[in-house]
Amino acid sequence: MSGKQHHYAARIRWTGNLGSGTSGYRDYSRDHEITMATKPDQMLAGSADKSFRGDPGRFNPEELLLAALSQCHLLSYLHACVLAGVRVVDYIDDATGTMVTEADGSGHFTEVVLKPQVVIADGSDLQAAEAAHQVAHRMCFIANSVNFPVRHQPRITVADPAV
Repeated sequence: MSGKQHHYAARIRWTGNLGSGTSGYRDYSRDHEITMATKPDQMLAGSADKSFRGDPGRFNPEELLLAALSQCHLLSYLHACVLAGVRVVDYIDDATGTMVTEADGSGHFTEVVLKPQVVIADGSDLQAAEAAHQVAHRMCFIANSVNFPVRHQPRITVADPAV
């Protein structure tokens, strides 16, 4: 392995024992708490997806994977734009992901589509802003770590110079 290593630590604590542990499939909650070693005072409430008997008011692993891919692309894109001299003034991504479950209960993501809506400052190079998405995809640590396609459907507009 070459390159500089970075290490991360998370604690996932199951809080769903309803009194009899995992005595049956319907006898426990999927609720859990997520904390990061670097942010021990902040907790993220997690559960399973509603279709897997989870609490829909809590974040599930599939949503968090989608969010991680979108966040990573955003941060990589902003960096690529700085390098290209493109000034981003707004960025919103309405990302979607598709997962398939099999009869045996296993499953996998088949794709994620990132749909960033980017606004660049008047005077920034639109073509450079578009090319920065490819650079960002190549740089994104999370996208480089998954075994399914991460596609991009960016929409870039130029800010009104009067604003």
